[in-house]
Amino acid sequence: MQRCLDLAVKAIGHVAPNPMVGCVIVHEGKIIGQGYHQQFGKPHAEVNAINSVPENLQHLLPQSTLYVNLEPCAHHGKTPPCADLIVSKKIQHVIIGSTDPNPKVAGKGIQKLRDAGIEVTTGVLKPEADFLNRRFLTFYTQHRPYIILKWAESADGFMAPNVPKQLWLTNEHSKKLVHQWRSEEQAIMVGKKTVEIDNPELTVRLIEGKNPARVVIDRTLSLPASKNIFAPNAPVYIYNQLKQSTDSKIHHEKIDFNQSVLPQVLCSQVSKGIQSIIVEGGSFTINQFIEQNLWDEARIFTAPVKLEEGKAAPKLTGRLLNERMIEGDRLRVILQ
Repeated sequence: MQRCLDLAVKAIGHVAPNPMVGCVIVHEGKIIGQGYHQQFGKPHAEVNAINSVPENLQHLLPQSTLYVNLEPCAHHGKTPPCADLIVSKKIQHVIIGSTDPNPKVAGKGIQKLRDAGIEVTTGVLKPEADFLNRRFLTFYTQHRPYIILKWAESADGFMAPNVPKQLWLTNEHSKKLVHQWRSEEQAIMVGKKTVEIDNPELTVRLIEGKNPARVVIDRTLSLPASKNIFAPNAPVYIYNQLKQSTDSKIHHEKIDFNQSVLPQVLCSQVSKGIQSIIVEGGSFTINQFIEQNLWDEARIFTAPVKLEEGKAAPKLTGRLLNERMIEGDRLRVILQ
């Protein structure tokens, strides 16, 4: 099962909104086939694993065990149901990490296997399997995107100077890592002031990958069209009180500012199939997520510089997942 997870994670940033899935086929203690879901719309992990079994070993499938970190699908989507393929190959035992909360699956894949007389074992490395697909699981169980907060702060706990101006705290290695993170999420959100002061591109230009959709709240649509977030290299969603329209990749989304704003934004993003958002806004935007308990993970850089004064960095409590140094910058990852 660990090998399934190791294979599955290779697909991060390439299969959303599908989950990351790896599959391993074992006969008498030896792996005879393996594969993972590599690209959205392409064959699933089980198909790739079965197809990887050499022709001269295909006859061993009925005496083999198939490991997969997520319940095989039971419905027709971009590809046929994987459960049907497993049944057709007469595989005798299927071992699963997580069950699939998607209503189109939700136990139907397991039931289809059992109805065919296949032994099914579930829950193997379930915590690790659930964590791998935390974006997918959050989307279907909590009906909102998985939310990652990211910011950089000085060694003395400040995020920005008192006088608004662009300020880079972290080094080039940390910046490149942030671009990698962006490529792994479906959307990125910043506050209006961040756009005004920093004019960020919010792209993955330091690495090879797909730019995330951009999300910003601009109540009165005062941001000029010359800002970098309006570049046509990624969709942008502007939440406002004035208009609802779509012009190429620019989507104006009208919401009610007399109601709580963030839940409306997240509900809208869910309707568009967005399963994960990385929030890189300033202290005001990030604190709004923290105060409303709308976050799952925080990635915090602490740079080896002091500002002496300025806007205090956000504070939160959670479980430290890991901590490491990146050429002088300290990175902490905290889970809710």
